[in-house]
Formats: sequence, C-alpha cells, structure tokens
Amino acid sequence: MRVLLGGAALVALSLAWATSALALDVDQDEALRLRQSGEVLSFQAILRQADERYPGARLLEAGLDDDDGEFIYEIELLTDDGVVRELEIDARTGRVLEDEVDD
Repeated sequence: MRVLLGGAALVALSLAWATSALALDVDQDEALRLRQSGEVLSFQAILRQADERYPGARLLEAGLDDDDGEFIYEIELLTDDGVVRELEIDARTGRVLEDEVDD
C-alpha cells in the first residue's frame, strides 16, 4: 500500500471519518487509550490487512467509530483498477465486517 504516515498522522487520520448515523467518531484521546490498553488493534495492522486484500491500493479516508460499544475501523481505498472500496473492520478482532464498492 502506498501510504507512509507517522504516528500522530495515523491517529488523526483514524479519527477523521464516520459514515454511519448511529456510530460516533472516537476522539483522539479515547483512540489512544483503546490502543494502549490493547482493546483495539493498531491502525497499522488494519492497513496491512487492507493491503493484503487490495495490494497497491491508496488510502482515501479512515476512521475509528464506536457503534454501540463495538469499535469499527472504516477504511476507504482506491484500488489499482480505479474502484473505490469501503471496508468496515472490527477493531478488536480484525475481522472484515463489510467490503463493498463505494457509490
């Protein structure tokens, strides 16, 4: 994946985006606490997983949401063939919950 980001940029980026009306953006302090306590996987681990699924894709947007106590990373990628994909990944387990073409 063609993404080179420092730690602060990863935290800021991971908090930048939410798509569900029911999900709440996790603020920077909460995201850091969740990561340090081991409650959620690192953003880097999630990006590696997205890269395995779509090698060479570019990261467009990302966020960490709290959906009624379930923490979900929402990732938007532009694949090499020009398709925008939205992934929802369980932040605790890394399991892909949704993978769809973005309209």
